[in-house]
Amino acid sequence: MNEEEPSKKKSGSLVIRQMEIDDLADVFHLGEKLFTAREVPNLYRTWDEYEVISLFQSESEFCLVAELDGEIVGFVLGTTIEKTQSAWKYGQLVWLGTEPELQRKGIAQKLFKHFRDLMLEDGVRMLLTDTEADNLPALHFFRKLGFGHPQQHIYLTLNLSDQLKELKGKKENQRSQPRRLRSKDE
Repeated sequence: MNEEEPSKKKSGSLVIRQMEIDDLADVFHLGEKLFTAREVPNLYRTWDEYEVISLFQSESEFCLVAELDGEIVGFVLGTTIEKTQSAWKYGQLVWLGTEPELQRKGIAQKLFKHFRDLMLEDGVRMLLTDTEADNLPALHFFRKLGFGHPQQHIYLTLNLSDQLKELKGKKENQRSQPRRLRSKDE
């Protein structure tokens, strides 16, 4: 009998499975391709190894990968939130990405559906996610999956490059000026 583990869903040679520790580097590098400062300059969370490791360590059951012919081609990372004084448990889809050349092939949708099923099994009553207000493909994708009631939230950025250069210049100036030594009589 060729029974599949309940944690795996196949579609052709695509496998959706729980992320393993050996997948961390592949997931991180795929995210580096997808979530760059150029592509997402106002991203209020940063894509870095600590974000990926933290989500994996805290709730690995909500970290999934899509594997195609033994290669990781997508991932979803999420978490749950329990608010005090609330009977509801919330789920948050934090990161979702697929290889750029494989986008619009249904991989992200399969990842999401598996993720959603895990959230349901865990008692989550509402799923949350976010994207930039002008990211029309992502908004269309999430609406197609049933997300609604989008709310715009404004994030502002302040590039400190000029101030950093100015500060470094002041410090260098201070170092180059001779120091006056005080005598005991002063």
